[in-house]
Amino acid sequence: MYKTYWGMEFNPFDKSISEKSFFKSNDFSAAIARLDHLKNIKGIGLFTGLSGTGKTSTLRYFANSLNPNLYKVVYIPLSTVTVMEFYRSLAFALGTELYSKKVDLFRVIQERIISLSKDKKITPVIIIDESQYLKTEVLNDLKLLLNFDMDSKNYAILILSGQPVLNITLSKNVHEALKQRIVINYNYEGITKEEVEKYITSRMQLSGVSINIFDDNAIEALNACANGSTRHLNNLIEKALILGFQKNATTIDTNIIMSAQNEIELM
Repeated sequence: MYKTYWGMEFNPFDKSISEKSFFKSNDFSAAIARLDHLKNIKGIGLFTGLSGTGKTSTLRYFANSLNPNLYKVVYIPLSTVTVMEFYRSLAFALGTELYSKKVDLFRVIQERIISLSKDKKITPVIIIDESQYLKTEVLNDLKLLLNFDMDSKNYAILILSGQPVLNITLSKNVHEALKQRIVINYNYEGITKEEVEKYITSRMQLSGVSINIFDDNAIEALNACANGSTRHLNNLIEKALILGFQKNATTIDTNIIMSAQNEIELM
């Protein structure tokens, strides 16, 4: 009902929005540029940022842009696992046999990666989300799994994505060898104050609304409450639109934004 009230054809702040209409923020452009470079050089890329700043959505955009005839994307969202569980999930995703011993899993995973790269000319792209939860033992084995031809070749792309604490974890001496193998590194800053208004305007236009629904003070409040998180900004805007509809408002003002913020905090 609220969408009809505001003249919206659909909710443009939903996370399932098409990649074709993806808002290309500064973070998005910077991350994609680094990911494109990583395609060429292969190896390990590290992408960190606070929750809701767009890491996963950018990686989804990147993964969907890859030619399936040239790249095999493996996405691992469950990072709170044991070493054996990690090996088995990776082996399963790569389509290898699931052995009961780590040494056998290690062998078939490496053989599969080499076979894809050399024989089929397909580059495996392994994406591990929420990497800040990876156990030390898994992190230690990652550098071993990607050690090919006595550490002289890169046959795969490994992308570690997680919150900033991951940088602290990798700065420890025990992970120095892994850190040295990271060839691309980017930390998300979050959506900026200048981008918030552009984001809202572009999203509303996408849904068929050309008039300005949010007043200037509401934009300021949205920026302050979102604190760089696009996810929180989306939730806040949707809640504000619902409240505005319930109040029969003609525009979204600061009071509605603060009411929306209070409701979200109580959820």
